Amino acid sequence: MKHSYLVVLKILVWIGCLCPLLLLAYRAVGNALGPDPSAEIASVTGLTALWLLASGLAITPVRSLSPRLNWLIRFRRLLGLFVFFYATLHMLTWLGLYAGFDLNTIKVDLTKRRFIIMGVTTWLLLLPLAATSTTWAIRKMGGKNWNRLHKLVYVAGLSAMVHYWWKVKPGVLSPAPFTLVLLLLLAVRPVLAWVQRRKVQAARRARAVIG
Repeated sequence: MKHSYLVVLKILVWIGCLCPLLLLAYRAVGNALGPDPSAEIASVTGLTALWLLASGLAITPVRSLSPRLNWLIRFRRLLGLFVFFYATLHMLTWLGLYAGFDLNTIKVDLTKRRFIIMGVTTWLLLLPLAATSTTWAIRKMGGKNWNRLHKLVYVAGLSAMVHYWWKVKPGVLSPAPFTLVLLLLLAVRPVLAWVQRRKVQAARRARAVIG
C-alpha cells in the first residue's frame, strides 16, 4: 500500500480510537452521563479497551487471508497503545472516582473485590507491553525475546474477560459478545500456525525434489 494511503489510514485510526474519549468528554460537559457518571465513564473506557484489544488481536488472522493485507501490521502497535491508554483511564476511574485515591479504600477493594483484583492484574499485564512497544525496545530485547514477552497480550485478554464477567451481576450476558470474539481470535492462532508449518514443509519438499 502506498505511503500516502497509510498516512491517511493512520489518521483515521487515531480519530476512531479517540472518538470514545471525545464523545465522553462532550457528554460530561453537557451533563449527559446519566444518573451515575462514574459508572458511565468506567463502562466507556473499559469497553473501549476491550474492543481495541480484540481489534489488535484480529490483525494476525486477517493478514493471513492475503499477502496484500500485510500493511495491517503497521497498526497493531498503535491499537495496543490505545488499549493501554483506555485501560489506564479505566483504572484511574476506580482509583479516583470510586476510591478517591484513599489507600485504605484501595486496600479493601484489592483484598475483597475479585473483579478489581483481576482488573488490576490485566493492567499490570499490559504495562510491560506498552513499555516495550518502541522500536528501540525491540532492538534492545531482540526479536525473539520481544515476541515472547508480547504473548502476554493473550493472558491479558483472558484476564480482561474474567474481569468483565466478575464485574456484572449474575445472569447478565453483556460480556458474551467480547468473550466469543476473544476466544475465536485465540483459537484460530494454533490453526494458523499449523497451516504455516504445512506450507513451510511443502516448500521444503518441493525444493528437495527440484534439487
